[in-house]
Amino acid sequence: MSAVQTTSPTQDDTRRRSPMADVFFSLMRSRTFLVGLVIVLFWVACALFGEHFAPYDPLADDIINALAPPSSEHWFGTDQIGRDVFSRVIVGSRDILTVAPLATLLATIAGTALGLLTGYFRGIVDDVVSRILEAFMAIPVVIVALLAIVALGTSKATVIIVIGLSFAPIIARTVRSAVLAERELDYVAAAQLRHESAFHTMFVEILPNVIPPILVETTVRLGYAIFAVATLSFMGFGIQPPSPDWGLSISSNYGMIGGGFWWTVLFDALAIASLVIGVNLVADGVHGALND
Repeated sequence: MSAVQTTSPTQDDTRRRSPMADVFFSLMRSRTFLVGLVIVLFWVACALFGEHFAPYDPLADDIINALAPPSSEHWFGTDQIGRDVFSRVIVGSRDILTVAPLATLLATIAGTALGLLTGYFRGIVDDVVSRILEAFMAIPVVIVALLAIVALGTSKATVIIVIGLSFAPIIARTVRSAVLAERELDYVAAAQLRHESAFHTMFVEILPNVIPPILVETTVRLGYAIFAVATLSFMGFGIQPPSPDWGLSISSNYGMIGGGFWWTVLFDALAIASLVIGVNLVADGVHGALND
């Protein structure tokens, strides 16, 4: 009697998995990714539903209780005009989690398009566009943002556009490197032999194969965008009053630290730090899963 070779269901399932399914299961096994995801989802929930469980109106002042220390009534204390710091920290996540992701999305779209263009055509197109992008990258993001905001005026839309276009060259450089490698493969040559248009070859043939580095770069840039938005708000060029935005709240109460009123700044700073750390942990998890 001949032996019958058997294969375990687990092995069959593994063989049938798509590459994206493998990435998903790898992410679900990554503690780094899961911890970061929990942190990010917590702040997303605060941004969406914070007003429903914040104990006080984050914009309501109460001069009588100004600069009250943390207590059972005000868990994080109150600021210089009596606003509840805990409520402001919870609701303050909304603006930064609106502006930063939109800026990152804009940067990803613009950077991906430029990276595909320069990597595919190469030659003079690559030389001219790359030199322009390098010139932008040589200037610190905050300086570019300040110059643009002074010229265009302060608004959320301006901040989104400025940060998005400032990060686009970095993403474009990453995409260009990936496209240069893909362009030499047989499937691109086959598309060219079929006389496919350059647009079809770039966005239908090449783009799906460079998604992994784009995803990694996007998650990394999101962390930088959060910090950039908070920095501009702290400097008075970002989100404007009366928003409970974290960077703006730190700027408004920064002078109170010298008087011993540390709680007016500490919790907003910890909120920014935790969100950036959470996003970076997610980015590390995504990078690890895509490189397994």
